[in-house]
Amino acid sequence: MRSALRNFLGTEAAGGIVLIVAAAAAMIVANSPVADSYFALLHAKLGPLSLLHWINDGLMALFFLLVGLEIKREFLRGHLSTWADRILPCIAAAAGMIVPALFYLGFAGSEPGLSRGWAIPTATDIAFAIGVLALLGSRAPASLKLFLTTIAIVDDMGAVAIIALAYTAAISGPALLAAAVILGVMSLLGKLGLRMLWPYLLLATALWLAVLLSGVHATIAGVLAALAIPIGDDENSPLERLEHGLHPWVAFAIVPLFGFANAGVSFAGIGIAHVLAPLPLGIAAGLFLGKQIGIFGSVRLAVAFGLAQRPAGASWRQVYGVALLCGIGFTMSLFIGGLAFNDPLLSDEVKIGVLGGSLLSALCGFALLRWADPGPRPG
Repeated sequence: MRSALRNFLGTEAAGGIVLIVAAAAAMIVANSPVADSYFALLHAKLGPLSLLHWINDGLMALFFLLVGLEIKREFLRGHLSTWADRILPCIAAAAGMIVPALFYLGFAGSEPGLSRGWAIPTATDIAFAIGVLALLGSRAPASLKLFLTTIAIVDDMGAVAIIALAYTAAISGPALLAAAVILGVMSLLGKLGLRMLWPYLLLATALWLAVLLSGVHATIAGVLAALAIPIGDDENSPLERLEHGLHPWVAFAIVPLFGFANAGVSFAGIGIAHVLAPLPLGIAAGLFLGKQIGIFGSVRLAVAFGLAQRPAGASWRQVYGVALLCGIGFTMSLFIGGLAFNDPLLSDEVKIGVLGGSLLSALCGFALLRWADPGPRPG
């Protein structure tokens, strides 16, 4: 399990660095002479959907499939398998979603139509955050990396629930029934002990189509499919094989492609008034202020009341640095922002807020951890 964790963190760290490069490239291209071609390509139709929709609704379903696999494995066999392991990341993740939402509503909630974006600053981008943490090398103890990872996994659970409940439009009964039947068949195959992957993948594709037609966001199909894929006591279970097979593709191709397609914002004509508009300001404040206050404050309270222990070998300053890094929302925040607002102007403001809040959180978190005193040695 320790080796699996090292592999996971190593892939996430490298993938996070690739994601950073992809996001920077998107902003450069969006403000270059080829910007018109960039935006035209994203909105070009490929069959029933645009290229951007194929990326966001199709390829990102594989991202959510991986998220679901990781959540299931961690809760059944990993670092969230007991209540003692779950309590601190669950408390921190819950506070790290509630407080940013309140900050957002405080800055933007009173503006007509903007309250719909309350969930944008509630997410943490695990790849981006682990990528920044990896740049610190041995200055960040392993317990901090595990703490950040478990918070982000619980955070992902909350984000999936928010997408399913808060950003679902009209529901198609027949399509939803078809999705339920397909999911039932997948679960039955798992109970019967089927270990071949291809039947699950075939049914998962049908499930994605049914969910897409149902009105629920299609990426939710990825999480539902993950819950139906069996995990055994060995490392050769269908879930383990699929997770290991998917991880490099998601980390080095799908998520960077999503970042390149969604982070591009043209700064032409954008002044300080646009940056300080309620929407970007609310998102940035939620990510930068809300995340650090919610996560660090809840951890201090949990430890003070004896509900949990501080991560082993980490000082309070280092825990605070990780709380800052949790303000890197990026992938999930941009994704939720795309669901919340369709207006191009508001979409650009979402990107400005997410990029600003995430960058500020990354720089401050890195600086604090870079010069923080190490905590007491465990044991």
